[in-house]
Amino acid sequence: MALDGKITRFEAVQALVGDPLHEVNGVIQYLGGQSAPAESDITVKQSELQAVYDAKGYARNRQFEYPPIGDQLDDLFHSGSFSSDMSAKLQAVKDKYPKP
Repeated sequence: MALDGKITRFEAVQALVGDPLHEVNGVIQYLGGQSAPAESDITVKQSELQAVYDAKGYARNRQFEYPPIGDQLDDLFHSGSFSSDMSAKLQAVKDKYPKP
């Protein structure tokens, strides 16, 4: 992925033909007997991948705003939101390794 969030031509080709591929100075090299896909197929795949990436922008933005997952789980444990079986398992670990 380019730094600007744009799907690269290489990523589109990789999605079409898989590995192994190699890119040197902007030139895609096909290894293991692979052949290059049609330019129109590359363009379509690049657009498809970009649409998927763009549609998930909210998830990337949320990721840095949410508290760490460990804090979220600890809060659930302390509020009694886990099943009694899960709470017992978590408490056993806490008891085995208590805070100093």
